[in-house]
Amino acid sequence: MTRRVAAIGEGSYAVEGVYILASGTVVGDKEAQGPLGHYFDVTWSPSGSSRSFEREERELLQRSQEIALAKARLDWPAVELVLGGDLLDQLVTTSFVGRAHGRPLLGMFAACATFTEALAVGSLLVAGGGPAVVLASAVSHHYAAERQFRYPVELGNQRYPTSSWTATAAGSSVLASAPGPIAVEAVTIGRVVDYGQKDPNDYGSAMAPAAVDTIHRHLRALGRTVEDYDAIFTGDLGEFGRRLALKLAQEELGEDWRARLDDCGRVLYDLQRQDVHNGASGAGCSAAVFGGYLSHQLTQGGWRRLLLAATGALLSPTTAQQGESIPSIAHAVSLRAERGGEAR
Repeated sequence: MTRRVAAIGEGSYAVEGVYILASGTVVGDKEAQGPLGHYFDVTWSPSGSSRSFEREERELLQRSQEIALAKARLDWPAVELVLGGDLLDQLVTTSFVGRAHGRPLLGMFAACATFTEALAVGSLLVAGGGPAVVLASAVSHHYAAERQFRYPVELGNQRYPTSSWTATAAGSSVLASAPGPIAVEAVTIGRVVDYGQKDPNDYGSAMAPAAVDTIHRHLRALGRTVEDYDAIFTGDLGEFGRRLALKLAQEELGEDWRARLDDCGRVLYDLQRQDVHNGASGAGCSAAVFGGYLSHQLTQGGWRRLLLAATGALLSPTTAQQGESIPSIAHAVSLRAERGGEAR
């Protein structure tokens, strides 16, 4: 199978001969109780032997990787490169799990956009004649992330209506040059966008401009409109961020995206029944939503084409305390259902 990559616009590349063979997803109890619960492979519960939230996060990631490989009928020696990341300092989850699988590893960080960053870079490497099998992963754990970026939940701090709930979730997808049920068509690498929003309790509003920028550049590079996709999913803008993205598209571009644009953070939980306020966030959110619900829609639900444009807020606890604004980024991957491929 021919592998090829070509620049088609600023930060945008068309790729051929790159496929997603399978995905593995693991989520916590809260995520499994949401409207997408039946799409995930495993509902994970702490074993009691982990001793810390950080160790639990490693279990989530490792299990999702094992599931993806099993569904793709591959063993670890077949994986030429692992790409992925998490939210914890120094990417300790991704790196420590690397001790177990022992495969070549590139750690990545783009906050909640880490999964699409891994998919995009992996697709470019495979299409460019590099590794033939790449495993792309991302993970987050609610309690580990909360005490790093905000406050330990034990303090009982009041959450704002615009606050998101960091998902306990992991998703891994196998990219390969061998034909599979989902083809990667194109990727658009995001650029840092900052509209000056400084509230760390409102990531959705900070990230919405980056999502609109990347989606617009992607559509322009491919000569497409939003109607060329069955769905465009950002992540993780949540309810408030999605509304702002739709408003920006209308006011700045003169385009109506309401019929196509949705968000991984908005759909992971039941916003009326579950106490999550704006919706979900976390590096594992879009990874799990894609590996579960979205990939199912492509392989079995009748969708032909999907644009996944996850978003990331590029702040740290230090920059937030220093009153800095929140720069953000979004990376987009265009995916096409291959009806002749085997849906795994």
